[in-house]
Amino acid sequence: MKARLCEVGWESDLAVEPDDEMPVATGDQVVIEVEACGVCGRDCLDRAGRFGFVQVPITPGHEAVGRVVAVGPDVTEWRVGQRLATMHRDACGACPACAAGEGSLCAHAASVLGLLIDGGYARWLAAPQGCFYAMPDAIEPALAAVFHCTLGTAWRGLTRAGVRAGGRVLITGANGGVGAAAIQVATRLGATVVAVVRRSEHAGVAEAMGAAAVVVDDGAGFHKRVPGGPVDVAMDCVGAPTFNAALRSLVVGGRLVAVGNITGARVELNVGYVITYGLQITGSSGATRADMAAVLARHAERPFDVPIHARLPLADADRAQRLVAAGGLRGRVVLVPGGSVAVAR
Repeated sequence: MKARLCEVGWESDLAVEPDDEMPVATGDQVVIEVEACGVCGRDCLDRAGRFGFVQVPITPGHEAVGRVVAVGPDVTEWRVGQRLATMHRDACGACPACAAGEGSLCAHAASVLGLLIDGGYARWLAAPQGCFYAMPDAIEPALAAVFHCTLGTAWRGLTRAGVRAGGRVLITGANGGVGAAAIQVATRLGATVVAVVRRSEHAGVAEAMGAAAVVVDDGAGFHKRVPGGPVDVAMDCVGAPTFNAALRSLVVGGRLVAVGNITGARVELNVGYVITYGLQITGSSGATRADMAAVLARHAERPFDVPIHARLPLADADRAQRLVAAGGLRGRVVLVPGGSVAVAR
């Protein structure tokens, strides 16, 4: 079974089709049998047509994990039987960004999962070998599937923003997958975390992940009541509704990392404020294999825990995307091929 986006938009449901025949691996392709695949907010942006180059029909999903069942003749990195998880995309391996170890900034990547090539809402996933990284057997499927897009994204953004021991970090959208992951990453780096959530019922998620304080706010005014005053780093996992308040939560010389854009609305920026306070604004997405190795090493020392809001079978892929698009979840939604329904209450 596989789910297919046949036309851009929400007017029609994702199609569910048979997926009984394993793909043939050609060139440097790897085929995995999917154990689980996360449903990311970006999947919903793709469906809404926010990226004009989405190829339809296409199988969504860039958060998959599974066991290698076939490799093409040009594959050099992986072998049958290994457990792999997906990156967002491949990398060319030859450009300046790749040479510097920054594959997630590669401008020549042609295989973007769920956008330009078929993704993981399926029993089988075939993709170039550069789209994968090694995943330990001990990590359960739902967490393994979303590990890169949540913990990897949080790690990359926060480490590049210079989060260090003794610092203070503010995280918006802290009840979501990336937000909850960012709380844990920041605390493991020795920082104190102030979490921002939109609803009071989500405060418990942020506290359980290690936030020292939680602010419940619709996004517009929390900068006026950040416990302890301005922070060194803000990670904005939401976008326009919270961006400017996150910016105004910073100390002089503070850094904001933008990783979320859930509404798609443009942000009005007071450039004078940024100049006067010497602020730095950085966009960040995904992570490199080196980032993932670092996160997995931390996980081995002390396991991370990304909340899973729901585990749903592939037949419910459309419902899963609509849940994510509606927002207000307690963690990630994950599709499990052949799996039974399990929804967090």
